[in-house]
Order: sequence, then structure tokens, then C-alpha cells
Amino acid sequence: MTPLWTAPAAAGAFLQASAVPYARRPDALRGRVFRKRDVLARGLLTEGELRSSAWRRLFRGVYADAGLPDSFGLRVAGARLLIPSEAVFSGRTAAFLHGATELADVRDPVEVSVPTGVRFGPVAGLRIRQVRLSGSDVVLVSTRPCTNGLRTALDIARHEPLMEAIPALDVLLSRAVVGKGELEEAATGLIVGRGAARARKAVELANPLAESQPESRLRVILALAGLHPVPQYGVRDADAKFVARVDLAFVEQRVAIEYDGAWHAEPGQFAKDRRRLNRLRTAGWTVLHVTAADLRDLPALVASVEALLAAATSGN
Repeated sequence: MTPLWTAPAAAGAFLQASAVPYARRPDALRGRVFRKRDVLARGLLTEGELRSSAWRRLFRGVYADAGLPDSFGLRVAGARLLIPSEAVFSGRTAAFLHGATELADVRDPVEVSVPTGVRFGPVAGLRIRQVRLSGSDVVLVSTRPCTNGLRTALDIARHEPLMEAIPALDVLLSRAVVGKGELEEAATGLIVGRGAARARKAVELANPLAESQPESRLRVILALAGLHPVPQYGVRDADAKFVARVDLAFVEQRVAIEYDGAWHAEPGQFAKDRRRLNRLRTAGWTVLHVTAADLRDLPALVASVEALLAAATSGN
């Protein structure tokens, strides 16, 4: 049978010259994450075979079957083979393990905390912090050691800018990874030090009612400008009949701020949005729609909201 495609002689010569390693995939390594030193010691692969397209390098000395989807969870599995026994996953990586998977992306570094005095790192692809951890700060999630929900939230609040920390706290609160009361108490008890004041501010502004991280960022932008809308407010008409739930509401002025994400462009959504907007207007509400592009010009966005509130207050 004639093959569908045959490499030209020149191309074949080029491939030989480039010395591309043969992609051999032993059954013992299919679907697995492994350490280089282990497979070399067992004779499962040679150095050259490990450089083939069959394997994906996750970290220094840690590889995975390239047939596995490249995901943050895969990188956590790889990091587990690399970190010392005293280390635990923390920050957004711990949040991911606790079920808040939207708080970590495959491009993000895996966050690890090691006790003070344990020497480890630096390692490309890992964010390593030396910290003091008590036994109560650590839990096992699917056999992986990580900070508990409270410590995870506090670490995010202390180490990340408010614009990133508060949306993450909103997610952790909404998923019940941590409770608002215990988080407020712990933040209040933080000793003066690096990130303590920022953590208290982040916890103060966090709200479990937010339904998306962009919505949370929008609320934070307004709060830092001195404007404090009510998240996920249920609007009712003069007869107390439910009209719509809006992302952010200035109830007294009857001004709603809505974040329009990508899902608003889905088929049929435009007509639904129009009908909803008409109901809100009939109920006497003014609606400002905000997109990702608006978040790139914060002074203009805040000015637009302030203008709407001023007009509503004056009755114009």
C-alpha cells in the first residue's frame, strides 16, 4: 500500500541531523507524573528519551506524560514530588485544593510555604515563602498538605494587592472555605507587621454575595473611591413585585451598576438583557453597564458613577 505521505529525502536528512529523541512511552509511565532521577534509576527511560515529545517538563527534575492535559492540578501534582516533607501548599494553590479552582491558572506559580529554618529553593515555577506554621494551620486535602481555609484566606489578604485579594476572598467566603466571622476575628488579631493593615482592609471589604471576580473588582474600585454599593440587590417595583437582581446597587438613588462579561454575547442573551433593562427602567432605576474595557480607565469609570449618583440625587 502506498503511504499517505513520505518525507522527502532532504527532510529525512534534516530529521536525522536534528537528532529528535524517539518518543518511547513505557506503560509504567503512561498517565503518570514522575521524577527524572527515579525513572533513570529504574531504567525506564534514558536521558535522550526523556527529552522526547512524549513527556512534559513541569519543574526541574519533574516530568509528566504529555498526554495529560496541561493544568494547574497537574503542576500541583508535580510540585508535590519536589517540595520537602515539611512544606505545605498555601495561598492560591491551597485555595485551589480547597475547591476554589477559579483562583488559580495553569500559568500561575505553585505557592508553597516552608517552616522557618528549612532551606528550599528557589525553583522556577514555584513561589516559596518561609513562614511560621502551627499544626492547626495545616490540613490534608486529597493527601496533599495545605494551609487550612482560614490561614489560606489570611495569607492571600496579607500578600496580595487589595484589587486581587478581595475578589479571591469573595470566592473563598461564597464557597464556605472560610467564614466571614472567623476571618474578621483573625484579621483583627493580626499583630502589626507586613501586610497586617492590608489584610484587615481586604477582610473588611470582602463580601460572599459577589458572583464573579470582575464584579468583585468593580465593587472594590468603587469602595476605594468612597462609594459603597450593595452587591446582588433584588430590585422590586412599587407593588413589591420582583423585577431583577442587579450586580451592584445604590438603593437610595436607584442606580444599578452591571458588569457585562463575555456571556452577555451568547445567542439570545441580548434580547433577554433588553427586556430586563426595560423592566428596571420602568421601575425607576438607572443602569450603568460596565465592561472589561471600562476597568482599564478607573478615573473615568468612577467619574461616570459619581455623575449618575449626583443626577439621581438632584432629581435630574
